[in-house]
Amino acid sequence: MNISLYFLGSFLIYILSTAFYYGYLFSQKNKLARIGSATAGVGLIIHTLALILRTFQSGHAPFTNMYESLSFLAWSSVLAYLIVEKKYAFKKAGPFLMLIVIALMALASSPLMSSEATPLVPALQSYWLWLHVSVTLLGEAFFAVAFVTSILYLYVRSKDKRGASSPLSAQKLDFISYRAIALGFPLFTLGGLVFGMIWAYKAWGSYWSWDPKETWTLITWFVFALYLHTRIVWRWRGFRSALIAVLGFLTAMFTYFGVNYLITGLHSYT
Repeated sequence: MNISLYFLGSFLIYILSTAFYYGYLFSQKNKLARIGSATAGVGLIIHTLALILRTFQSGHAPFTNMYESLSFLAWSSVLAYLIVEKKYAFKKAGPFLMLIVIALMALASSPLMSSEATPLVPALQSYWLWLHVSVTLLGEAFFAVAFVTSILYLYVRSKDKRGASSPLSAQKLDFISYRAIALGFPLFTLGGLVFGMIWAYKAWGSYWSWDPKETWTLITWFVFALYLHTRIVWRWRGFRSALIAVLGFLTAMFTYFGVNYLITGLHSYT
């Protein structure tokens, strides 16, 4: 069975979903937004099948190299967005979030990434791999949603300051960013730190070794902890919170991409 066809199918359906979302954005026809959501859901189902088949074919979790983890992060981002969209009845972030998904899928499919399923190194042969990576990436997917809504908030705020009208509500964008981070932060904490430290102890005999990826994961955690602390305790809203959310996501992406390619450490095999 050619699993790549499932990945390609989900990729093309995500592109179609994005087109419907943009049609909604420019026409304000709710029917197009509903079709965009439904199409993204179909793509998610096909993508899920691809991940399951990849797991059976490789014999291990479908996120052990950059090709697989990019695909899984794209899958997680669609899932996180559809959850937020359904819960808060807000579809105008869809076109922009789906662009991130398409970019992740395109990068995974590029010649830069090897799609070959290879045997795992001994350190990765653990059920903690499932818990650590999957929960961490799902948390980052909610951060991606908050990143999009925070960027939209900053855009709407700039228009408001110029006296220009916008169909988007700055207050609602700010609220959705907060709720997405409130969902993503405990997942990221559990997957990136708690499960990661337990796995590190079992694999290397130490809960923490200040490996570059561990360090940057902690930095990312502190940025989002700062977001929640300033919002809950100091009652920050709006502009400052949006900037922290954007910084947090960029930090998470550096942890994900930059550390892998720029800094050598115990996680270099990923």
